[in-house]
Amino acid sequence: MNEVRIAAISEERLDVDAHLAAVDDPALGGVTTFIGRVRDNDPDATTAVVGLEYSSHPDAESTLRRIAEEAAADAVADARVVVAVSHRIGRLDVGDAAVVIAVAAEHRAEAFEVCRAVIEDIKTSLPVWKRQVESDGSTSWKGIGG
Repeated sequence: MNEVRIAAISEERLDVDAHLAAVDDPALGGVTTFIGRVRDNDPDATTAVVGLEYSSHPDAESTLRRIAEEAAADAVADARVVVAVSHRIGRLDVGDAAVVIAVAAEHRAEAFEVCRAVIEDIKTSLPVWKRQVESDGSTSWKGIGG
């Protein structure tokens, strides 16, 4: 009933339209998206943030699929949910998308619920790490997740 159509770790630019197309289904009326972008600031940074460098564990893609499947399975009983999610790795500049999630469901409540569950679990469970690069050349490692 529930389906994960994209669960990818990629060095390529993330395509929001491809994620929306992946969850397109005329039977599903609620579609939500989440785009996590690199921002130019961080509370712990002493100068402007100019980029992030993401690296991942070899099992990250299978973990991402599991995260999406579990979030969809935990949706309201008998609700049909379709998920597409990707996390980018490598060097990203300010404004680049690091995470894209699209969720379609019969109703908006389920779509929002699953989308939020996916990003929250990514932040705590996905074996992806980021090194923050500041304008003064300093770097710092941030914890697990996006």
